[in-house]
Amino acid sequence: MPIDTHPENTAFLLRRGNGYSAEQFQALRKIRVTGTGCEILATLALVDDEAIIGAGEIGLGEQAFRRLGLPEGAEVAIAQARPPASLELVRRKIEGETLGEAEIAAIVADIAGHLYSPMEIAAFLVACAGFMSTPETLALTKAMVEVGNHLHWDSPLVVDKHCIGGIPGNRTSMIVVPIVAAHGLICPKTSSRAITSPCGTADVMEVLAEVDLGEDKLADVVARESAVLAWGGRVNLSPADDVLISVERPLRLDTFEQMVASIISKKVAAGSTHLVIDIPVGPTAKVRSQDDAVRLRKLFEYVARHMGLVTTIVFSDGSQPVGRGVGPVLEARDVMAVLRNEPDAPADLRDHALMLAGHVLDFDPAIEGGSGYARAAELLASGAALAKMEALISAQGRNPVKPVPGKHHYDVVAPASGRIAAIDCERIARIARSAGAPLDKGAGIDLLHKVGAPVRQGEALFRIHANSQTGLGFACELAAEASGYTIA
Repeated sequence: MPIDTHPENTAFLLRRGNGYSAEQFQALRKIRVTGTGCEILATLALVDDEAIIGAGEIGLGEQAFRRLGLPEGAEVAIAQARPPASLELVRRKIEGETLGEAEIAAIVADIAGHLYSPMEIAAFLVACAGFMSTPETLALTKAMVEVGNHLHWDSPLVVDKHCIGGIPGNRTSMIVVPIVAAHGLICPKTSSRAITSPCGTADVMEVLAEVDLGEDKLADVVARESAVLAWGGRVNLSPADDVLISVERPLRLDTFEQMVASIISKKVAAGSTHLVIDIPVGPTAKVRSQDDAVRLRKLFEYVARHMGLVTTIVFSDGSQPVGRGVGPVLEARDVMAVLRNEPDAPADLRDHALMLAGHVLDFDPAIEGGSGYARAAELLASGAALAKMEALISAQGRNPVKPVPGKHHYDVVAPASGRIAAIDCERIARIARSAGAPLDKGAGIDLLHKVGAPVRQGEALFRIHANSQTGLGFACELAAEASGYTIA
């Protein structure tokens, strides 16, 4: 049935006419659907209109139909689904117990197998957010790698870079990757879509090129261009993480432990051997103190070391958004301005990307220690990085639609004259998401002034873009409550 029930498997049955009483239907809240060589668990929805589905038929939502893998008209059997045995382990975690490696592996395998409902997944996530030991975090990482696909590359040095997020506009990966690839290092950058932010790297790259690449296409792009900028979900890397993220997003959960397991599992599954991790620290960032930054760094180092991944961890300035644009189209504009060496390109985005690219290039044994930054700056200034980005866009499949900001916009103005003392990263992100980002590619925020800039009363601080009046209205209401700007 053409119904999107993401992330849940949903099955539809006629309430009457199948030989079941209403009480039996109620008991079948979750059912097991079994066909030749395949089966799924699905949440049951009852239908009262025979024009939608007939007696003796079962309808599956898009996700369930794809996961079962049978053609329309295939015969299946249904039965009441017993709860996965691993749910008892989740109950123990809720009660505060520390779980062992095999126990966490059992939970993750069932989550990856779509045996948990979103409510059951949320219970596991919230229990882990309450307390999760370092060995449990490592066990979660290992389990997430085991249940997914693994990419392999014919090179002893496969590099990557990842930012933990939380800073609007910080789209450095789309500058770092072409710089590193232009140098000749292999960099298969697979990214998630946004979890709690206005967009992720995959959301922004999708403005320019296809990111939903199958494994063969992804491998072909890397073989030709030494890199890729793709969505990781299509190639089934750490699929349990994708399921967890779909529940984390509406709950706005993003704990250090889940973050580390998510990032490291995806990088190991993608075949990376060396990784630069960017941890922005600031009063409204994900990491708000130096003590928290050190704790997160140690957790990354512990898990990465046990997973055989060489890491360089960088603390960066997370006190305000990076660049000017917040939202897929606006961030893609900033990235391309930096790669094209345009004179008005955001200097903070360029400098931050060069710093990170330098750390990645320092992994290359052929580069003299500490000279990675100079090499990165050379590749950007010469146009080699831009040429590589254009080659990547063409190889992945150029988006024929010209990226433009949302057709509706509204300027948020300064309530008084003064100097901008602070910008709240979390507030700016929430306003951009309210406007419709990342699903509305043109939605987001143009930052017209940054910290330290003088402004006059009534002067525009930032411009909200949206492709719907409704989205614009939501964002404007949120900005009216608090703009995120502090003027001193």
